[in-house]
Amino acid sequence: MTTTEETATPAPAAPAMDTTPLLEFRDVLVAYGAIQALRGVNYRVNAGEIVCLLGANGAGKTTTMKTIMGLVRPFRGQVLFKGKRVDNRPPREILQGGIAAVPEGRRVFARMTVVENLEMGAFTRRDRAGIAEDMARVFDLFPRLKERRTQLAGLLSGGEQQMLAIGRALMARPHLLIMDEPSMGLSPIFVERVFDTVKEINAQGVTIFMVEQNANMALTVANRGYVLQTGRIVLADTAANLLRSEMVRRTYLGDVIAV
Repeated sequence: MTTTEETATPAPAAPAMDTTPLLEFRDVLVAYGAIQALRGVNYRVNAGEIVCLLGANGAGKTTTMKTIMGLVRPFRGQVLFKGKRVDNRPPREILQGGIAAVPEGRRVFARMTVVENLEMGAFTRRDRAGIAEDMARVFDLFPRLKERRTQLAGLLSGGEQQMLAIGRALMARPHLLIMDEPSMGLSPIFVERVFDTVKEINAQGVTIFMVEQNANMALTVANRGYVLQTGRIVLADTAANLLRSEMVRRTYLGDVIAV
């Protein structure tokens, strides 16, 4: 009697997950003369996350943002975006590669209209249909800007200018949006609106790395966070754990800890 053995066909292997972070700092040191602003910092921002960077004035937060955008160069270490070094690229190439910034203090073009400011955000692009589509998207996100589309940016309120600064950055179609103190100088109503917008932009597929002194609001919307002190990372954890951290609560949330 002949026995026929059936050989099972092996199941196809599951595709390997890409664990490469969207943005990564590797042992980055940035100095202004003899002053070390960043002292060997390491950050990881994964695609789809909201990551916040907390710290006092002078901690190195804005230097972090400038380093990402190529405005300052590391003395040591590497900055990688999508696994490739960007610390040796000019700002224009970094912007074209998919990183856009909302700078501290908004810095809108005061003598240009709302529409002209938004067009400036797309200055590296040539796809007119796509630009028109993205401007409509910005106006859906910020209906108030649509109402003031022909108004000079310098005549807008602080909150409206922040909306415009965010909208201008989105016109570059970024994969990563970096934001430097987006709630600074705004009324409580506009602060809430800004953070609601951060969540909405992230839900649309944009990764966000945000510097913010309003630690409570930032950690409420973020997935993870870093705490920077005098150029060094002293804490790195999930946002929920940082909200429970005694040091964060005492230093950044204003809680009084009984001793």
